[in-house]
Amino acid sequence: MTSENKTPRKWLPVKSEPGPDLKLFRVRHDWMKNPRNDRKMQRVVLESVDWVNVVAITTEQKVVMVRQYRFGIGAVTSEVPGGMVDAGESPLEAAVRELREETGYTSSNWRYLGAVQPNPAFMNNLCHHYLATSAQKTQNLDLGEGEDIVVVQITLEALRKEIEQGFLRHALALSALSRVFNLWDQAGLSKE
Repeated sequence: MTSENKTPRKWLPVKSEPGPDLKLFRVRHDWMKNPRNDRKMQRVVLESVDWVNVVAITTEQKVVMVRQYRFGIGAVTSEVPGGMVDAGESPLEAAVRELREETGYTSSNWRYLGAVQPNPAFMNNLCHHYLATSAQKTQNLDLGEGEDIVVVQITLEALRKEIEQGFLRHALALSALSRVFNLWDQAGLSKE
């Protein structure tokens, strides 16, 4: 019997245990019952606050990007500004704050672009995407203790080249950017 036309079934929770607090994430161990074979299995969930990403476009139609070292891959990445939603803050308030802190840019023109699930296999949060147009540099960067960021303004053509050359691979940044720009047709990527 194949399961090709069946709707996936929900796993049933058996119990949940806290794991270590990892600063950015809280670990939770959930014991779940597989609906296919009734086996109980431990699953790890990383609990996190929601995140925001901002596609900021200047009055000169350049995209404000940040360059920073990322420990997970041991290299510098090209990304859109973003970060965590602080307690008591709305996603929009976090987006405005993160753009200002990480880049020194501000905007009075904001649009919500929707949210994505960063990795629903083991994470419980959302990443909210925003568009800020007519962004202008109005202040100095206000970086956190663990941040070291370089801010650049690039054209859409340069952005597409970064994607094509593999310098811009951050999935959440690409998700936000693709809601504003047609990146894939002109990025030199073949359609198969």
